[in-house]
Amino acid sequence: MPAPRVHSFALTPHPATPSRAVRAVGGRVSPVPGGMLVTYVLEGDLDRVRVPETKAPGFADDLWRHTCCEAFVAVRGEPGYCEFNFSPSGEWAVYRFKRPRERQDLDAGCDREALDPHVTVCRSGDRLELDAVMRLDRLSPGCLGAHVRLGLSAVVEDRDGALSYWALRHPLDAPDFHHPEAFALELDEVRD
Repeated sequence: MPAPRVHSFALTPHPATPSRAVRAVGGRVSPVPGGMLVTYVLEGDLDRVRVPETKAPGFADDLWRHTCCEAFVAVRGEPGYCEFNFSPSGEWAVYRFKRPRERQDLDAGCDREALDPHVTVCRSGDRLELDAVMRLDRLSPGCLGAHVRLGLSAVVEDRDGALSYWALRHPLDAPDFHHPEAFALELDEVRD
């Protein structure tokens, strides 16, 4: 059996929202049983980045208003998708959408705490690395064994409060991580 394939990625800032503090955002996606491990690496003058302070891990809304990493997962050919938010604070969020920006409730049998991505952060010099596990088997079993499209992105807040929006692809004049064309990485390796 071949080893699981690791996919490296590089994000670019939206032209309308450059960052003076961060020079690169990238990472890798690796399959793990029941989902994917995603690693984000931010490089730059981290003293000029507003990195949220460590908090008790748990669900929190509005993480995208500050420095935050995001992943969007859709089964190829389906209008619905899931959104994951991972904060360097250790907080996280998971949402489900019927179609772009039309949020729906998580399934009644879906235990939100069972979706905990176990966000870990390592900061060293000019590099911040964030790891998180997306438990697709517990959130969207239809992803297992399916071809999926990923939209990987990050919001970076500078010390002065300015936000820059980083993504695999920016299809519009304004940042929009929910746009279907932003789901630019295709995988067929999501396994149970």
